[in-house]
Amino acid sequence: MNRIEFADGVVIGGGPAGCATATVLAAHGHRVIVFEREKFPRYHIGESLIPFTYPALERIGMIPKLRQSAFTRKYSVQFVAPSGRASQPFYFYTRYDRETVAQTWQVLRSEFDQMLMENAREKGADVREETTVVELLREGDRTVGVRVQEKSGKQYEVRCSVVVDASGREAIAATRNAWRRGDPKLNKVAVWTYYRNSQRDSGLDEGQTTVAFIPEKGWFWHIPQHNGMVSVGVVAEGKYLTRGGLRDPQQIFEREIGENKWIESRLTTGECTGEYWLTGEYTFRSEYCAADGLVLVGDAFGFLDPVFSSGLMIALKSGVMAADAIHDALGRGRVVAGDFAGYGQVMREGIENMRKLVYAFYDPNVSFRTVTDKHPEVLGDITDCLSGDVNKDFGRLFRALSEWTAVPGDLPYGAPMPAVTAEIGGR
Repeated sequence: MNRIEFADGVVIGGGPAGCATATVLAAHGHRVIVFEREKFPRYHIGESLIPFTYPALERIGMIPKLRQSAFTRKYSVQFVAPSGRASQPFYFYTRYDRETVAQTWQVLRSEFDQMLMENAREKGADVREETTVVELLREGDRTVGVRVQEKSGKQYEVRCSVVVDASGREAIAATRNAWRRGDPKLNKVAVWTYYRNSQRDSGLDEGQTTVAFIPEKGWFWHIPQHNGMVSVGVVAEGKYLTRGGLRDPQQIFEREIGENKWIESRLTTGECTGEYWLTGEYTFRSEYCAADGLVLVGDAFGFLDPVFSSGLMIALKSGVMAADAIHDALGRGRVVAGDFAGYGQVMREGIENMRKLVYAFYDPNVSFRTVTDKHPEVLGDITDCLSGDVNKDFGRLFRALSEWTAVPGDLPYGAPMPAVTAEIGGR
């Protein structure tokens, strides 16, 4: 292996976080190489965009492409009781601009991620598919590049000023550096599939996300997509979904359909595509978001329970923010952990605010309707957090929630504040 290349930055992973990072770096004029181990298009779950995904999408030039796409428009969310009784839709435009933030999309990830990858290439990023990162190269405590392997088996090295870990839930850096931390209170299991031509609403409500409750604080998602498809899945504690000794994903899914009358009614008119998917152990975070020559973005930094569809927003936002921090650091001549203090603080704050609302959602003592009936002033705070406007003061909301549940404190990310640089730096 004699081949060595050089770049300003290397991005591990060609998903939304990686492509957002690469697009912004390339737009800044930096030479950036993205290594993606798969060949796109490829299947992926996580298909619903929330309103505040818009700023990052606008920054990387994706809004015109999305408006021209076939993706189903999403204007609202509704919640359904196990009895089948549905809430009124919560329309985003009652709080946000209807022509921008308040209109979003339900995407097919194989198509959406392909669009993001091609957009990164158009902006100047060098994206190499079917190429796997097999090693992070280090000199002392600094990451200085990667060793990769092509589909043919040939290996080579790329030396760079910064490596961006956008490897998704594989979380290469967090796993190999033992930075990965779980959250046992959000240890859920999901089983999902796809239906063709099942019943959906019309007009503005055609593309709304529905969260349909089942016992034990579990829930179904129902996400209408284009071409007559619907993504539908159930999330709950593993001990609940496997009760009675069930282990087969199809059997679990089909049993749970009967636990919510709205879901049962919608799916009777459609046809299942026949494939069932299962995943578990949702929530985790990395103790650190950066080290010298290394920064983590998207799911590689942390993954939060999917009930509020925050994954794509966090991925895209983190990619854009990290890229700007990298650009500033490159201008100073050397990328060190402290360059990402601001990035780490903003991302952690937003994730923690959303995490607290997720905890409240799963608490059997909490009903958002009950909370807002007593404290109508927090309705806007709940709407903002659920929509992805997560970096604001939610003290009023959490004080209100504390009447029904113990609001958790922030999870520890390394050393405590105010030692921000040490908190998110490498070891």
